[in-house]
Amino acid sequence: MKLYVHSSLIALSAAALSAAVAVGSTTASHWFVLRATDPAVIMENGPPADYRPAIQVAANAPRYLDGSFTGKSFDAYYGLVRVQANIKSGQIASIDVLEYPNDQRTSRAINRQALPELESEVISSQDIGVDIISGATLTSVSYLRSLYGALSQAGPQ
Repeated sequence: MKLYVHSSLIALSAAALSAAVAVGSTTASHWFVLRATDPAVIMENGPPADYRPAIQVAANAPRYLDGSFTGKSFDAYYGLVRVQANIKSGQIASIDVLEYPNDQRTSRAINRQALPELESEVISSQDIGVDIISGATLTSVSYLRSLYGALSQAGPQ
């Protein structure tokens, strides 16, 4: 009797480990154990037609409590940066910039480009682990620090 290991077993492990960080160790560990021993992962003829990959399940899982959460202000040298994360259906829906350096023409020009780009990247990845914007390093770091504080309040569900 031949057994075939489902090709997404490695991806399943990676998704479970990511979920452990995002969801909390107890829930994610339980989820991983259930998924790793699922008969669909290791079976004789491969997964059934209605099998949903674990990565898809982990990606669609709500990470945060719904609402608006405001982070602390952080100094970006030319002024303070403070953001508010708006969470809808457990996902980051938008980010409002409440404070940013805007008293100098250069600061306004830099932030006009950098702030929307940071918001787009964070919403796309649903995480603060994004690249900082070249030329707006101090603003980027302060933005992400404030956002981290806001998302910490939203906490994992």
